[in-house]
Amino acid sequence: MKNSLPIFILQFTLCMSCGHKISMGQHHDHGDANAFMNSRQFEDLVAAFETPERAEWQKPEEVIEFLGDLHGKTVMDIGSGTGYFSSRLVRAGAKVICADIDERFLNYIRERAIREEFQEEKIELRHVLHDSPQLKENEVDLVLIVNTYHHIEDRVSYLKEVLNGLKPNGKLTIIDFNKEELPVGPPVEMKLTPNQIIRELTEAGFKRIDLNKELLPYQYIVEAFK
Repeated sequence: MKNSLPIFILQFTLCMSCGHKISMGQHHDHGDANAFMNSRQFEDLVAAFETPERAEWQKPEEVIEFLGDLHGKTVMDIGSGTGYFSSRLVRAGAKVICADIDERFLNYIRERAIREEFQEEKIELRHVLHDSPQLKENEVDLVLIVNTYHHIEDRVSYLKEVLNGLKPNGKLTIIDFNKEELPVGPPVEMKLTPNQIIRELTEAGFKRIDLNKELLPYQYIVEAFK
């Protein structure tokens, strides 16, 4: 594996006891979420992200199928964490930019890529900042943000950078938790409604936005097209 630079995957933090993920929010939500994540031992975060129980509600294989044909596509996984989705995106035929603000996760993905024998050109590791995806213009076909959107600061500005980084006809897919009490996910006050996300996407300049609330038991999926 070559030492690639950061990919944008903001930390997807699951609480060890409940599968809790900490997303990027703004104002006090952002601070609370990131403070919680930073208080966790790295080994605990890895165990939480990779717990077998996660597949029961995250349904990763169904999500990959939902994303469509990924062969030959370039995907940025924002908040890639342990590479839970990044590894599956690679196996689906994509080149994946794994983006995270925590270099420990990028190192973990580097080791995972070697262990799972991914082709070197299929994975790029990009260390990103909390307020920028650091995408080049027209760089990717798809940006995927799973359980991370509520961690992002100044989300409209951030989304404008994502939009600029998408190729023509590119797509942003956001997966996050329903704003209600659930057996998994962050506290209700840290969650965002899909209507709020849609408003922010519209303000950022996305023209077509679709909402799916049926595929996952505890989460919604928002798709925004360039």
